Amino acid sequence: MSGRKDFLSQQAPENYVAGLGRGATGFTTRSDLGPAREGPSEDQIKEALAKRAAQLGAPTPSAYGAVEKKEEEDDDERFQDPENEVGLFATGAYDRDDDEADRIYQDIDERMDRRRKIRREAREKQERDEYEAKNPKIQQQFADLKRSLGSVTDEQWQNIPEVGDLTGKNRRTKQNSKQRFYAVPDSVIAGARNSTEFDTSVSDGAQTNGSGSDNLDGTMTNFADIGAARDKVLQVNLDKAAMGSAEANSGSASTIDPKGYLTSLAKTDLRSKDFDIGDVKRVESLLQSVIRTNSRHPPGYIALARLHELAGKPVKARDVMSQCCTLNPHSEDGWLENIRLNEGHNAKVIAAAAVKENPQSTRLWTRATELETDQQSKKRVLRRALDLLPKSVVLWKQLVQLSQDESEARLLLSKACSEIPASIELHLALARIVETVDEARKVLNTCRRANPKNAEVWIAATRLEEQVGSKNTSNIMKRGVQSLANENAMLKREEWIEQAEKCEEEGAVLTGQCIIKETLSYGLDEDDDRKKLFMEDAQASISRGRYEIARAIYAYILRIWPTSKSAWEASANQEKVHGKREDLWNVLEKAVEAVPQADDLWIQYANEKYQSGDVDGARIVLGKAFNQSPSENIYLEAINLEAKNGQIDQARELLQQARQEAGTDRVWIKSVAFARTHPESNETNSSIALDLVNQALQLYPSNWKLWAQKAQIYTTLALLPQAREAYTTGTRANPKSVTLWLLLSRLEEMQAGSVVKARSVLDRAKAQNPKNERLWLESVRLERRAGNVTAAKNLMARALQPGECHKSGMLWSERIWHLEPRTQRKPLSLEAVKVVESDPTLFVTVARVFWAERKLEKAVTWFEKAILLDSDVGDTWAWYWKFLEMHGGEEKRADVLEKLRLAEPRHGEAWAAVRKGVGREGWGVERVLEEVVRGLE
Repeated sequence: MSGRKDFLSQQAPENYVAGLGRGATGFTTRSDLGPAREGPSEDQIKEALAKRAAQLGAPTPSAYGAVEKKEEEDDDERFQDPENEVGLFATGAYDRDDDEADRIYQDIDERMDRRRKIRREAREKQERDEYEAKNPKIQQQFADLKRSLGSVTDEQWQNIPEVGDLTGKNRRTKQNSKQRFYAVPDSVIAGARNSTEFDTSVSDGAQTNGSGSDNLDGTMTNFADIGAARDKVLQVNLDKAAMGSAEANSGSASTIDPKGYLTSLAKTDLRSKDFDIGDVKRVESLLQSVIRTNSRHPPGYIALARLHELAGKPVKARDVMSQCCTLNPHSEDGWLENIRLNEGHNAKVIAAAAVKENPQSTRLWTRATELETDQQSKKRVLRRALDLLPKSVVLWKQLVQLSQDESEARLLLSKACSEIPASIELHLALARIVETVDEARKVLNTCRRANPKNAEVWIAATRLEEQVGSKNTSNIMKRGVQSLANENAMLKREEWIEQAEKCEEEGAVLTGQCIIKETLSYGLDEDDDRKKLFMEDAQASISRGRYEIARAIYAYILRIWPTSKSAWEASANQEKVHGKREDLWNVLEKAVEAVPQADDLWIQYANEKYQSGDVDGARIVLGKAFNQSPSENIYLEAINLEAKNGQIDQARELLQQARQEAGTDRVWIKSVAFARTHPESNETNSSIALDLVNQALQLYPSNWKLWAQKAQIYTTLALLPQAREAYTTGTRANPKSVTLWLLLSRLEEMQAGSVVKARSVLDRAKAQNPKNERLWLESVRLERRAGNVTAAKNLMARALQPGECHKSGMLWSERIWHLEPRTQRKPLSLEAVKVVESDPTLFVTVARVFWAERKLEKAVTWFEKAILLDSDVGDTWAWYWKFLEMHGGEEKRADVLEKLRLAEPRHGEAWAAVRKGVGREGWGVERVLEEVVRGLE
């Protein structure tokens, strides 16, 4: 074994300094004096650094390892921090142009952020959904296992073995082994022995009196104190019993009202008996310390005075506040508290002293006025206050309110306006009570000159012109906007809209419309999506009940974009819901003139005429539409109109003309349906419809509705093989048509009675249309109708996998209502709402769950949520109506029926089946609703 020491144990070389190559130097401290060696000199350090630099090929560093730098200016560091304005920016002048530039940059930033907001939110939502799909929570991963626990029987639960607390058992064993036991001392044993013995000795110093008795140990028992204590204990117990019985009678025993708790504390009359005297003393000593430490601190005096007041010592509280006012004569809070404590005693005297010490305090003068009882005394105090405070708006307003004569109030307001020309409130009040319009205009002009940057004055001036019926209203608002823009005092768009809505609320509709006309585009550029913003503003105003402002916004939109179909439709819908029928007709008349190619507007105009009973007017509208745009929509609407009014031959001629001039697939579908419901003769009904559908299929072989009509005709004739062939051919021509697959499956199941073939059809359909909720739902229902509940549950579990249709409200509703026990419906509904978030079918199911539990208010809430989410689903209205027939009032049902007429729903599983049935084309919403409600289960 070598005797050489390792590297760390070897002796260091002479003059070695640790870290010298990194620029470190040796040093000594006071504790090192004596044996410590002296560090290397500066020359030695330079020589060592130079030698190391030569080996590394680097430039020669300085004595401390840093390359020598050139001298730099002392001000360099100041320009490294952009927030440091000591140097370069200290002498700069921040003028009006800089302020305007800052404002422009801020507006640009706000506009850009608004433009990016929608895209950013959509991107973030998409990223969040993708992340949640790729990284499901543990709760979602084990959701199926947790649901399967519902099938565990009681016997299986009882047979689960107990794990046992082995860790706790071992720990307790160790703790018990460490316990120590000690022998009992003799003194304890002797004391226990003597505790049962009687001492019969009598003390020489024992004394007696009339209220006590001598004890054997020389002490005296006071029976009077014992009786008093016993009475006190009994009294306390009786009070508690009485309180408990009172609470029991009121139905609130052993409970606390969480809502009224704090309110009841505010009403509690606190006295000294409600406090622990020790707590009062401690708080009092603390507050005394506060005011002794700083006698010029009024809040400390106020706190101490209120403590005395709550403790039932009003005299001490007054003394404390008197001392406070003496030491702090200029404290408003101190004087006000002193006046409050002395109210009913010498409060007026204290108020006089307060205003004498603080003649410029508006609060003290107002409090002194409140202490007076008659009107003249109040006026006298206010006049004395105004002599000292002529610029106080509060005091002037109080004095005017006390004036019962209008002429006196006018004089006071005139004086106030001359004293305070910048007060807009006083000027507006004066303008409202002057005798003539010209005087009001003068007052407002004076206020405008004194306040050129205030928009409220211009709004008041516009409202004045509106009240007198002047035609100059729009010009006044236009001048006001220009003036405010020149003064850089323009409000934001949202603030202008708020002012306009406030004007409508106060009855100044024309002023609100003028504000919208002049300010709606303020701050927006041409490249902004202005129309979308304006439409959102109109919808927001409608939601707040400001319909006139919404009309003004739509009118502004239509002035800029007169050919916008969406704007005309939005305006017409607003008039339909919140306006008069004549206004709706006027809007639609202007709409079809502005956009003559918009079929929807013509059709809506004709429908409104027809619903009002003006059939000839509807024909005139459709005639004008034929002259402008003879499209398939106009033809179909004219055919419906004639069919509803019993003009079958005229409708048949229009259909033939439509097939020749606008022979689209919709026209052929309508022709086939019309031939089935309105036959020329009973013998040729099916043959004519079948001939029409065959002609249509030659033109449109991929239209699934035509194949469905052909199969339905064969089904009506009881020709099942031909119907099956029609459905099969249709699915080959259009394999993405889910409805055809469903109809073929139901034909095999219900008409042919073959569940196996129906199941095979649905399997082929799911292969052609993966992740389709309707096909999964039909598969589950097929198994459930066949009695295979287990298979139905398995299919539902597969359908609700994250890769399939886990966000389908239809599937969740089917599972909640038909595949789970009643006790599991509510928790499963909560899980479904968390997964799906928003679906009208699911919301209706949740409402039905609450309905079954007799929680009617919650059921109404969920029904209305479903209607607000999508009012076009007729099944939602049907379930809600069925609920209201059992639990709703007549007024509520009438309101819901009116909303149903306005919504005119067209979709829904049960609703569409009834509405599109053969022979039901002319049914109204009330009749369809009655039929659907009758079939609901």
